[in-house]
Amino acid sequence: MSEGYSEPDPRIDLSGKDVVRKLVILAREAGYRLEQDDVEKNLFIPDEFFEGSVEDFFKAVKTLDDDFENRRSEAQSANRHFRFVARFDTESASVSLESVSNDHPFYNLEGSNNVISLTTSRYHKHPIIIKGYGAGAEVTAAGVFADIISIANIR
Repeated sequence: MSEGYSEPDPRIDLSGKDVVRKLVILAREAGYRLEQDDVEKNLFIPDEFFEGSVEDFFKAVKTLDDDFENRRSEAQSANRHFRFVARFDTESASVSLESVSNDHPFYNLEGSNNVISLTTSRYHKHPIIIKGYGAGAEVTAAGVFADIISIANIR
């Protein structure tokens, strides 16, 4: 939050809503019909934690710290990292917290970066990987500016 990478209300990020929205946008841009309600959500924080104020959330979420730290420590011992992963294919869409191994394209993800792995019939064994900034003031400003230019060029 202090570095400006999360949404103003961090519950939006931690609830998976932001990842779901991004997944829906990408699927629609690719020509698929997908609604947010179509995305299966396998989240790591119970729904009831998102009720009430942000302060209530921060108090409640502390009760998950010990369990989550145990899971993180086990993953680290196995040389794995947790990553918030969105998946889409023509049959289904999902968002979940996953433990990935060091040969996974998401393993070295850090900071506010995002990674997209595209698997196609031609790129099945070695997917196409796109990696770059996913948040921050400069990236957001550039995106808004690109949208304005795009709208201006349409008319």
